[in-house]
Amino acid sequence: MSGRQPLHGTTVAQWLPGFGWRAVLITGPAGAGKSDLALRLIGRGWSLVSDDYTHVFASGGALYAVAPETIAGRMEVRGVGIVAERALGVTRLWMEVEPVDGPVERLPEPAWRDIEGVRLPLLRLNGFEVSTVEKVAVALARL
Repeated sequence: MSGRQPLHGTTVAQWLPGFGWRAVLITGPAGAGKSDLALRLIGRGWSLVSDDYTHVFASGGALYAVAPETIAGRMEVRGVGIVAERALGVTRLWMEVEPVDGPVERLPEPAWRDIEGVRLPLLRLNGFEVSTVEKVAVALARL
């Protein structure tokens, strides 16, 4: 895994028939809503890959995510504590979501983040809006 430090981010994945697992990296500072958004996505049938920190590496022109061994299969649920959560192993990343505070642009220009030489689509959404779960699913299905 290239010796790189893990990224501060939570990763969850959705199974899409005909496509397989597609993971989303949720990044942002502490308290931005990363784990909250991930918990709501898991409640809709998504699976945890990694909470809080994620190892990301490039292979064959794609990016992959996996939990650091020390936190694999665990998730911090604010107000509850650390809970065990079934987690996937190495999963291909398809998109990054960055929770923002307040309203988001109505029709944003496409954005990207370069990680290890691979461009990853970047979506900025209010992590605490009820509709954010559906917005993430819609955006992921379009890739």
